[in-house]
Amino acid sequence: MRHQSPSSWAFICVFIAALVHLALGFSIEFSVDEAHYALYAQHLAWSYFDHPPLVGWIQWPLVAVTSSEGIIRLIPELLWAVSCFLVYRVTIELHHLIQGRNAGYLTSALPSANLCGLMAVLTIVAAPMLHILAIGLLPDTLLAPLGLGLMLMALRWLRKDQFSTGDWILTGILLGLAGLSKYTAAFTAFALLFVFLSSPKKSWLTKPGFWLAALTALLLITPVLYWNWVNDWISFKYQLAHGGGGEWLWRRLAAYFGIQILVFGPLLILGFIIFLKDCIHGAKISLFALIGFFFIPFAIFTSLSGGGGLPHWTSPAWFCLTPFAGIGLAKAWSIQHRNWIRILFLIQIALCCIGFAYVLSGGISNASIKSNPIADLYGWKVAGQKAAELAKATKADGIAVQNWTLGSRAAWYASPTPVFVLDQRRDQFDLWFGEIPPGGSALLINWSGMPHSIPVGNKSAFETCEPLDSLEIERFGRVLSKFDFSLCRNWQGPGRSE
Repeated sequence: MRHQSPSSWAFICVFIAALVHLALGFSIEFSVDEAHYALYAQHLAWSYFDHPPLVGWIQWPLVAVTSSEGIIRLIPELLWAVSCFLVYRVTIELHHLIQGRNAGYLTSALPSANLCGLMAVLTIVAAPMLHILAIGLLPDTLLAPLGLGLMLMALRWLRKDQFSTGDWILTGILLGLAGLSKYTAAFTAFALLFVFLSSPKKSWLTKPGFWLAALTALLLITPVLYWNWVNDWISFKYQLAHGGGGEWLWRRLAAYFGIQILVFGPLLILGFIIFLKDCIHGAKISLFALIGFFFIPFAIFTSLSGGGGLPHWTSPAWFCLTPFAGIGLAKAWSIQHRNWIRILFLIQIALCCIGFAYVLSGGISNASIKSNPIADLYGWKVAGQKAAELAKATKADGIAVQNWTLGSRAAWYASPTPVFVLDQRRDQFDLWFGEIPPGGSALLINWSGMPHSIPVGNKSAFETCEPLDSLEIERFGRVLSKFDFSLCRNWQGPGRSE
């Protein structure tokens, strides 16, 4: 770091990572979630069955003019870069808060603010899971920069103990946009409220700006409230049931902890521990309140993980922890504990590179078709186009699949052919495409990665299904998966249940 400033090194690291993301983003097809949210942009609405609308709205300008996965993925890449910049800025502001003459937090001299910012950015670059958010647009990709923006406003409040009218309006806008991104933005709002409550004086309650911010946020999320109101609150009902998961098991909780450490990296955890141990002493509650931006959502998701949960749900929370970890790692770096930091950083970067190579290779070479998760990223484009052609040639009412995770890729790559999901649960596909008409026909896709029995011979089935064609997907001379296409006639199934 002799010839470059820490801020320059941070930019270089983010730039190199972005190039890797873009190379990978132009090389693979959409994942199930990416295709689903791209369909949001094709079917613009005030909100959607499983998430608020911003993840679809933000893609609409590009989806309207292109179907290129790489170009559409410029959006999550930009959001990831903005998140890195905000992490750097939040770290600088947190450093200034701790160094403040009246803060009373400091136990010993801290390294420079810029070095702390660099270390915070490096924890992001070295975290495997956060690269996924940079390549594929998820609601969490949106919530990360918005949560960091709210954290920056919280730091401004703590340093000034007051807001201008513009600050209050900006806070309300960030809260509203977060609410349009994901329902779990409520946890971030609670964290911000916790910071306000940590102030000895509660004068903000009587400030017109506070209520203006609340009104601004409420106005921004009215599309979600209106859509749910006219659709019998189906999105809220679904998320409440989805968040509860299934049977609660301790082994799931233990596995969730282990996965969190693996996918976000021990470097981040080590930095936070050092921060708590060496960087503050007798700190005011307001500083610890800032940690709520991490702790509140992380604690809630972890407590629910015994019933099931996905590891990326905590990603916005980990972004908010990186400023604390950056200061801790910079402190360790400055007192010559550099080898451990280098070793952990290189190990995590190596894991990231192995992951990138694993995806590009198409998965483990000796994996069976059913056990290769990377096969899910290849073949859907040609399979969807083939299914659309067969459906048109046979004059079928649309394409049929037996799970929604298959439906999103089929609907995206076979667009505008309708796609019907053959289950009893009401979902977004029912809102987009309706139901198969009684006696109707469909082009059935059966994928080897998630095979199902041919839907004939019971009350929720077709009368007959005739095999038409099949398609093997190869990469580097290996068969990754197989698609079977059948023409199914005379649908006899009932309508969807709520």
